[in-house]
Amino acid sequence: MDELLPRIPFAEWIDIAVNWLVTTFGTVFDGIADLLEGIVEGSVDILDMFPSILLAVLFSLLAWFISTRKIALFSLFGLLFIDYLGYWYSMLQMLALVLTSVFFAISIGIPIGIWGSQKENVRKSVVPVLDLMQTMPAFVYLLPAIFFFNIGVVPGVVASVIFAMPPTIRLTMLGIQQVPEELIEATQAFGSTTWQRLSKVQIPLAKPTIMAGVNQSIMLSLSMVVIASMVGAPGLGADVYRAVTQLKTGEGFEAGLSVVIIAIMLDRITQHAGKNKKGGTTL
Repeated sequence: MDELLPRIPFAEWIDIAVNWLVTTFGTVFDGIADLLEGIVEGSVDILDMFPSILLAVLFSLLAWFISTRKIALFSLFGLLFIDYLGYWYSMLQMLALVLTSVFFAISIGIPIGIWGSQKENVRKSVVPVLDLMQTMPAFVYLLPAIFFFNIGVVPGVVASVIFAMPPTIRLTMLGIQQVPEELIEATQAFGSTTWQRLSKVQIPLAKPTIMAGVNQSIMLSLSMVVIASMVGAPGLGADVYRAVTQLKTGEGFEAGLSVVIIAIMLDRITQHAGKNKKGGTTL
């Protein structure tokens, strides 16, 4: 059987391609690494300038403005609890990683989703790529990221962006495509351009679905940031990984609980983003 069907050297081809990219575009990758590292470290430095109590209050006020009173109270007590456990700086590092990853994921993903919603050929080309991105094991993303950007913050951000982008693209396309055809025909009857139709009708109506995609991207970014601690990414994920390798169950539970608090806080806030406040009746 082996003689009839010789083995195709996929692994060797991929290694050659990665080595060629590193050799040819090494300067470009270094520039990207410097940019991302500067953004993450700058964000941590800015957040760390504020006292933990003040920053917790500001986050809770933002949560109250965007969502509900209960979510704001949960955010306040959750952040103060993280500070009490001694994981405040690690939380800031993880938050900076997540926000940076999500910013780039939605900055790239939403335009691609809008483009795919308007062009059938683009949509047919993008969907198989999204299938590959969503089914590929998360650990695999770390391998090329290490080759391109070395160990540390940057491979975690890059892997998180790639891993978290597909939901934003998919749900942006879905939300725009679900806008009633009657509204589209009405805008065409009034002579609206494609951009006017998108900006005035389709995107506003698709906003809840798009925000659901952003919400999913945040959750996936959180999970990848924790995994990226294996390649040197800082934050609560590094504390979890350290506790696991040293068999410190209590410390691992504390760091994991801190991750859960941040995840719930970001999840509830983004779920309510763009919606009318209901008086703080739900969490």
